Order: sequence, then C-alpha cells, then structure tokens
Amino acid sequence: MNSARRPTIYDVAREAGVSKSLVSLVLNGSDLVSPAKREAVKAAIERLGYRPSRAAASLAAKRTRAVGLVIDDFRNPWYVDVLHGLQRVLEPEGFHIAVREHRGDAGGNAIEGFLSTQVDALVIAAEPGHDHGPLGVPVVVSGWRLHEVAGADIVSTDELQGMRLALGHLFGLGHRRIGHVTGTGGSALGRLKAYRGWMTEHRLTPEDAGAENDTNEEGGYLGARELLRANPDLTAVFAANDTMALGARAALRELGREVPGDVSLVGFDNSQLAQSRFLALTTVEAHTFRVGEVAGETLLARLRGDDGAPRRTVIAPELVVRSSTGRSGA
Repeated sequence: MNSARRPTIYDVAREAGVSKSLVSLVLNGSDLVSPAKREAVKAAIERLGYRPSRAAASLAAKRTRAVGLVIDDFRNPWYVDVLHGLQRVLEPEGFHIAVREHRGDAGGNAIEGFLSTQVDALVIAAEPGHDHGPLGVPVVVSGWRLHEVAGADIVSTDELQGMRLALGHLFGLGHRRIGHVTGTGGSALGRLKAYRGWMTEHRLTPEDAGAENDTNEEGGYLGARELLRANPDLTAVFAANDTMALGARAALRELGREVPGDVSLVGFDNSQLAQSRFLALTTVEAHTFRVGEVAGETLLARLRGDDGAPRRTVIAPELVVRSSTGRSGA
C-alpha cells in the first residue's frame, strides 16, 4: 500500500477479498452481511487505516453527486484513461461521472448542458469554445486549450517535454527530414508550435500539414497524404496524437511507404491504439490515467472547501519506443 495515497473503499474490498458493495453495507451497518465477512472487512479497515469521507457525506443532501467530464470526440481513446483516473478517485467518495461531447457553442455546448443539470464539478478535456467567467462550480481544465475558464485549476502533461522526447528520439536515429501531422484545437496547436520550435532550434526545416483537420483518424489520414505529397523525401512523420497516427499509417500504406523501413512514425498519448500489434507505435506516454486522478483529487479538495488560488499541475511524460521507428536510411 502506498503511504502517500489515502486508502479507498476499493483497497478495503481488495484487502478483505470482498466486493466494494459489501464494504459499503458494512460501513452502513447493514445486517445483511455475515459475521465472518463483517469481521474481514473491519480487519482490512484497521490494517489499511481507511477512513470514510465524512466531509463529502455531510454535504450529500445539497449535491447531485455528479461530476461532468467534457470531451471533444467519443472516438478518441485518450479520454478513456482520463475517465478511469477520475473514477478511481471520485467513485469511492460517492460521486458518479457523466460524459458529454462538446462541439462549441453552436448546437453541442456540453458545458452549459452540465451546468443546467447542476453537476457538482466539471472536468473540461475539450476546447471550451470561448473564454469563460467563473462557472459557479469547481472546474479542472485538462491539457493545452485555446481559451480559459476563470478560476479553473489546470492539470496536464508536460507536452513540450513530450515533443522534445519524441523528436530527439528521431534525431538520434539519424532522421533530419521530419514532418508533422497536426490538427485543430489547443493541444494540437501547442504541439505544432513545439515541433516548429524544436526543428528551428536544430537548424532543420519544419514541414507540417492538416491544421484545419480534426484530430481523429480521418484527420491524420488526410494530413499525412497532404504532407507526403508535398514532401516525398520525408523519412519520419510525427502525428499530433495516436489516433491521427493510425490515419497516417493508412496513408503511408496507400502511398507505398513501409513503416519503419521507408518512414518512421511517432504518436502522442500511448493509448490502447499505440499498444496494438498492428501499430506497435513509438509514442509519448502522457500518463493520462494520472491526469484523471489528479483532476479528481483537485476537485475533491475544492468540494471540501479549498478556496486557494487556481493551481497548475504538470505531469512529466516518458517516451515509449516500439517498432514503428527505425534508423534513417538516408
């Protein structure tokens, strides 16, 4: 058990060898639990030093016990790890998480939709659409975004460092003609700026495409085709995320380019796509599960009365090397 982390009801269940629901029954004094299992749960609570959150329970009557997660695309697997991290922290405290797709202010404003249902807090993992004043509930913004939400805490991966790790890896393999497939939104724009800065710093020519495309598989496919047609001598392609890398992989195959024999391919996020045998993608581990956990911990602190200044938490990335990258042949 990690002493730096407060034990949860899931830890008690695991220690006692019972379900989370049974632990809840014991905590609530139910007579539906057998004496043996009741004693096992009590012993696990004692060993772990578990203490139920009375502060959260005392406010239950005033709360919906709901936290809204705003994402930009259900097809992007990035948000799944964020969701799991949030669940790991918030569900043991009695909160449930609802997810909505946000398409800006015209027809799909998930932020306003959640506020109208009186959620207790929000995690915004999408473009907010415009600058927002205080929303009246605790808010965590995840990732680089074009617009701000007043009073919001920010939790993100150190994306600049992640870009440097990936580009440095390609450079170390001898690649000098490195292209970038980008897209719309704050994260893609931030990664594009980091790419251009790194290339210029190393006296290399930046070549990028796809700035108007969505950051999904189709956007990666279209961006990679545009990039390779304009720059057929590229030896490496860095996609703004793993989903775009999947689209770029399809474009490379259509254009007769072998990966990594002709072109090395790199993504960002280390999603389940990157880990698949088909892609076996070299990528940046963005620790999005941890992003979700920290977002949840931050919201709990705010809900318990922390009214300090907004905080920014930056999580260090890592490079994960797989078989989609190899030495430059030129």
